[in-house]
Parts: sequence; structure tokens; C-alpha cells
Amino acid sequence: MSQTKTALFGGTFDPIHKGHIDVARSAFDIIGADKLIFVPARRSALKTITPVAPDADRLNMIRLAVAGIDKFEVSDWELQRPAPSYTIETVRHFQSELGSDTELYWLLGADSVGELPRWYKIQELIDECFLACMYRAGYKPPDFSRFADSLGPEQVKKLRDNIIETPLIDISSTQIRARLAKGQDAGDMLNSKVAEYIREKKLYR
Repeated sequence: MSQTKTALFGGTFDPIHKGHIDVARSAFDIIGADKLIFVPARRSALKTITPVAPDADRLNMIRLAVAGIDKFEVSDWELQRPAPSYTIETVRHFQSELGSDTELYWLLGADSVGELPRWYKIQELIDECFLACMYRAGYKPPDFSRFADSLGPEQVKKLRDNIIETPLIDISSTQIRARLAKGQDAGDMLNSKVAEYIREKKLYR
């Protein structure tokens, strides 16, 4: 049986915005993935702050944002587990679920590069999936050369080989929350159904 490719896109998505969808579409195409799964986290292992919106609302907003996009899915697997979320555990879950014929790609932004050595079992993670680092507006292109001593040349090469030149979209969830907290409109950065959901639920006020 030939190999299939599944991209996993993790994060708090608090809230999910147009930038998330645009880079996901780009990464999906560049990788040549057969499927892309959004995996919202209860809380990142490297952050002490929990997301502002409740888990159920963040999950619902992602479902609204990807509705109608072929081969885009959402999983609540991390939301069903105790916080924090460890990427290696999520990757192993999906590898077991999808089988050895599936190659897994974990999408991460250039803003996360500096934290990689602190990720839980990072060397095993690099071995067990493809960490695909995407470009992000406001951050330099990913540079893994600084990790040559801590990770080793082979793992650094694998990271370099999976850099994805996604569009530089200057939108952030932090920016959206700040606007909404001031009573300002953020509809230009959100899917219209997500914006309507936020208004109805009175989120981020």
C-alpha cells in the first residue's frame, strides 16, 4: 500500500482566524497531504496561561471555520485529555489510529522555533514525524543551525528539509482578542460564521 500524508495543526486557536486557514491551505498543498486535522490544545506545555475561550467554544469555532473545506477535519483528542498537551503523545495517538502507512506532519510556526529544545521528548518527536515549520509575519525565516549541538546534524537536516514557505499573513489571535476586548470589530480577520459565533456567545469581551 502506498504512503499517505496527514498534516496535524495544533494550537490553542483562541480564536481561529483567516491566517490559520490560509497557512493551513498552503501547507496542505506544499506537503501534498491527503488530509489536514486541526488539533486544538487545552493548554500548551510551555505556557502557564490557559486559553480565554472555553474548550467547547474553540472547538466549535474551528468546526465553523473549516466547514466546507475538503479534506480539512477537527479532532478533540487533546481537549479530552488532562492539560498540558504534549505533541509527542498526540503524534503517537494519530500514528496508531491512522496506521504505519500514514506519514505525519506536525505544522508549527516560525515563532515556535526558539522553544524547540524545550519541547517534551523533542528528539523522539523529530524522529517519529515530520516537523514542518511554516513562515510567520514578524518573524525571521526558520533557522535551525543553532541546534546543531543539542539536536545533532541529522535532526537539524530533517528540520531544514521540512521548512514550508507559507504566505506571511499578519494576523494573530492576540490581536483579535485585544480588539474584541475594547468592543472593536475584528470581522476582517475572522471567518464570518466564527465572527457571528463570537458575537452570539459574547466571547473575549
